[in-house]
Amino acid sequence: MNDPRTTLLIIGGYGTFGGRLAQLLADDARLTIVVAGRSLPKAAAFCTALPARAKLVPMRFDRDGDVPRQLAGAGAGIVVDATGPFQDYGDDPYRVVRACIDQGINYLDLADGSAFVQGIGAFDAQARNQGVFVLSGLSSCPVLTAAVVDRLSEGMAQLESVHAGIAPSPYAGVGLNVIRAIAGYAGQPVSVKRDGRSAVGHALTDAMRYTIAPPGRLPLHSRRFTLVDVPDLQVLPARFPSLRTVWMSAGPAPELLHRLLSGLAWLVRWKLVRTLEPASRLFHQAVNILRWGEHRGGMFVQVAGRDANGLAVVREWHLLAEGNDGPFIPAMAVAALVRKQLAGIVPAAGARPATGAVSLSDYETEFAPRAIHTGRRERRGSDRALPLYRRVMGDAWHALPPTLRAMHDIGPGLTASGRASVERGNRPLARMLASIYGFPEASADVPVQVSLQTRGMAEVWRRTFGGKSFSSVQEAGEGASANLITERFGPVVVSLAVLVEDGQLKLVVRRWTFLGMPMPLFLAPGGKAFEYEEDGRFHFDVEIAHPWTGRIVRYKGWLTPEASSETA
Repeated sequence: MNDPRTTLLIIGGYGTFGGRLAQLLADDARLTIVVAGRSLPKAAAFCTALPARAKLVPMRFDRDGDVPRQLAGAGAGIVVDATGPFQDYGDDPYRVVRACIDQGINYLDLADGSAFVQGIGAFDAQARNQGVFVLSGLSSCPVLTAAVVDRLSEGMAQLESVHAGIAPSPYAGVGLNVIRAIAGYAGQPVSVKRDGRSAVGHALTDAMRYTIAPPGRLPLHSRRFTLVDVPDLQVLPARFPSLRTVWMSAGPAPELLHRLLSGLAWLVRWKLVRTLEPASRLFHQAVNILRWGEHRGGMFVQVAGRDANGLAVVREWHLLAEGNDGPFIPAMAVAALVRKQLAGIVPAAGARPATGAVSLSDYETEFAPRAIHTGRRERRGSDRALPLYRRVMGDAWHALPPTLRAMHDIGPGLTASGRASVERGNRPLARMLASIYGFPEASADVPVQVSLQTRGMAEVWRRTFGGKSFSSVQEAGEGASANLITERFGPVVVSLAVLVEDGQLKLVVRRWTFLGMPMPLFLAPGGKAFEYEEDGRFHFDVEIAHPWTGRIVRYKGWLTPEASSETA
């Protein structure tokens, strides 16, 4: 007989989210995890394949069957419903909830349906009487979103808006039930709060573009985000009464498939089609077969409001998940709660949305062993006085060595001098381009002077090698280049991610334009470009190359700041 205090029943335990929850908790020898689903052979195969210190027990469970009898047979103290779609649970969507309360079993779910999560409060009195907790919506939306908003709003006198979005990897492996939920609300009206008023948006048709870029990390490519119907749209205004605007979104890749789905959602919005749900299986096959791009995902939360002095402030939190680690995030809130319960920290009895049940610190503990990185940025009106790199880099600025910070903290202007070596490419086209742009001639040792001057919000970099100069203009990117630094060389503009790795500042091309037109990234000018500190001095190593020319020029050396100059 299982000990209810340490037994967890996961309904949908071998599915997309339930299976990952089982993986997160499988290393805890105190637990008995009942992996349940409609197919006992699939549950058994999952348990056999999963390395675990916990005791794994396969079980057949049909939520449309005799739920009380099945719950009694599991002997669990906590039930986790990881099935869904919660928007499509029929005439009796809370049958598992009621059965759990009747038997004195604690209940958690990963619901992302707004109505389902909001409706859980109807069972609050019964749950309190039975002394059990019933928490709904323990997923990235709304629990992680709310935890981040809690952190970002610390010290703010007034919180006015929240914009957030999830950008899954194209290789994340989306389950059929998730696709059913999305297809079910695509193009449908969604209640939102906008400018202090109740308003109506339309799922997957209202759109914005955003670049997820944790400071100091290689960002995701800019993605198109569209409105989604998730519990955050209701629970965040209830949790933060001063909010005037809440907008929740998703930015899946590849963008082509996302745009096709958005186009079909417009048919629903225009009432030409009642719903896209009948095409769910087709969509599911498409998103799991037609996959390309980087195997990386992310999330952003942006809040705006007023600080204690009444001044406007915008704060952003960015998350980047590499490879297969991102799909674990939706299950991490439940994993954190289970670990807390094992440590004797038990949620209060009652039924409610799960916002506030898990803190960002709890999530960060779950993130730590995986390739999941987060960072913050803050923008104020006074930021115009800050140097360019400090504005773009956010909290990664403080990870730079002192000489690098000194070089980029230019004030109204800065001049630095030193020595360098220069290498030139040998191909005819490379030599021609080097001459057109004024790049220096090859030399083993040449004096170098760099002048950095402000021009509005931009910086003009003038580099002089042995009396020969060339210039570029750097500024903070906007639109598809947001959170990047753009550098202009004549008709070419490259958008650069600013990375901090092992004390080095690295610049990586993420997009480029020619005469204002976006160009394919595989044809972008490239080459390694990084700065570092050595022997107490600022060092640089910059290569400019192109797939058609090979190396055009490479220059490396050291610089020492001399004196400030007046603003250009």
